[in-house]
Parts: sequence; C-alpha cells; structure tokens
Amino acid sequence: MEQLPLDVNAMTETVLDPAALVKTLGEVQWQVLLVGTGKVVLIIVLAFVARFLAHRAIRKLTSGGDGSVPKLLRPLKERAPESLGPLLSERRKQRAQTMGSVLRSAFSILIFSVAFLMVLRVLGLDLTPILASASVLGVAIGFGAQNLVKDFLSGMFMLMEDQYGVGDVVDLGDASGTVEAVGLRITTLRDGNGTVWYVRNGIVQRVGNSTQGFAVAVVDVPLAYTVDVNKAIELIGTTTAEATKVAPLADDVLEAPEVLGVEKVTSETVTVRVTVKVRPSRQWAVQRALRAKVKAAVDEAGIEAPPATTADS
Repeated sequence: MEQLPLDVNAMTETVLDPAALVKTLGEVQWQVLLVGTGKVVLIIVLAFVARFLAHRAIRKLTSGGDGSVPKLLRPLKERAPESLGPLLSERRKQRAQTMGSVLRSAFSILIFSVAFLMVLRVLGLDLTPILASASVLGVAIGFGAQNLVKDFLSGMFMLMEDQYGVGDVVDLGDASGTVEAVGLRITTLRDGNGTVWYVRNGIVQRVGNSTQGFAVAVVDVPLAYTVDVNKAIELIGTTTAEATKVAPLADDVLEAPEVLGVEKVTSETVTVRVTVKVRPSRQWAVQRALRAKVKAAVDEAGIEAPPATTADS
C-alpha cells in the first residue's frame, strides 16, 4: 500500500508555533462554551415551560365555575351540605385554592431543583458532594423546623378531610369561634367578642364543629314544680310546631320540633326540653325565637313560672 509523504517540518512548525496552538485551543474552547451555554439555556427554558404547564393544569383542577365542585376536590371527602348555598361555594373555593397553592409550590421546587442539578452536570461539576451536603442540610432543617412541618402536614390532612371550613363555628380547644380563613399553617377564628384568634394547625388535638351538615336548636323551658307537666308539654309542643311553620323560622327549620319531655327536676323547678333540627349555624337564632314564642304562650296560658332564686334577683 502506497504511503503518503509526511511533511514533518510543517507539523513541527505548527506544534511549535504558540500563536497557532493558542488559536486552535481557543476555537475548541469557544465551541465547548457555546454548546454548554446552549444546553444551559435550553434546560432553563424547558424548566420554565414545565412550570407553566404544571401551574396551568393545577389551576384547571382547582377552579370550579358557578359553584361547582373543583376537579381536585371531587375524589376527596366533603362534609359540607348543599344547603349552605353561597357559603359552600366560598368554602370550596378557598379549600381548592389552598391545596392548589401547595401543589404549585411543590412542583416549582421539584422542577427547578432538577433543572439546577442538570445545569451543574452540564458545567462538569461533581454532583456527589453537593447531594451529600443537601442531604445533611435537609436533615438539619428537618430537625429545626419540626413544628413548621407538623403544622403543614396537619393543615393538609385537615383540608383533605374537610374537617371545617370558612363560616363554620368550631371549638379547637384553645380557641373557639367562627372560621374566617383556613391555611396550611394556621386557622383564623373570630369569637363572639370580636377577638381574632390564630391557631396553629399542628397543636389542634380535637375539633368540635357546630355547623357541619346540620345543627340542633335546644330550648329548655323551666316551669314551677307544681304545674301540670302534661298540659305544659302539650302547649309547648303546639307552640313550637306552629312557630316553625311560619317565616322566617320555616326557612331555617329542617324537621318538625320534638318535645323530649322533662329534662330535669329539682325541688322548685321542672325543665322541659325541645329540640329542632335546623340549618347549619342557625341554631342560635332559632333558639332565641322559640324561647320568646314559648314564653308568651306560657304566660298567656297562666302556667306558673319557677320562683326566682337569689342568683336571679
């Protein structure tokens, strides 16, 4: 096979020529730099596109038009009754928005973390010590932020289980009142005196919800020990039944009143109890109205009231 002649002198001159060598190395470095920069830009662009698509999908899942249930909430348990009307729509909206906010933050952190690691790999950095440091830092942050993590997890489960929502009257142990806002870390309550309470979700051990599904109005009627109990029970039953058939009480009452009978007997007093199943959060208004109706009927019928005690005088 015929061999091509080699110009050893030309090759030697090229290698020994510093200017030519620098030019060649410069061209190679610029090519590597341009390719690496292009990869980095592409990774960043793809990360923002992925974040945009993820946020868009989450917004579609958490949006419900005209009071309909958002798609994100349909597989989850919902205890709020349809009778809440506009309040139910607001409750669903805030519940979905809170969960959507968490999902958007989680996806953003995940996408940009992966993109950051890919950029470091393109730049030729060794990811092993970085990942090891991140693990140690994560453990340290986890130990230092246990209460914060506990609050977030408790808030997430509370939202998923629909334990309470905006407009509910709840007892959280340390505070009670009407729920004004529900978040992943804290729940905002306003009590009957107008005081606003901020309760961390992680410290809530029990929840008493007075307005979930339906409520019960309880009216205790004290009578003198000497009255005819049967006559009094009949009068109270007739009065409450007629009162709940007329507006505005008729709009709040779900079932007819039930006279349970004598609830308590003392040496001077006989207490008769009446219960009525009503719409959520309407029990207090119904109780006040029924007390007034029963008081007027008892006075008109001449049924004797219990004697006043020293504490009442």
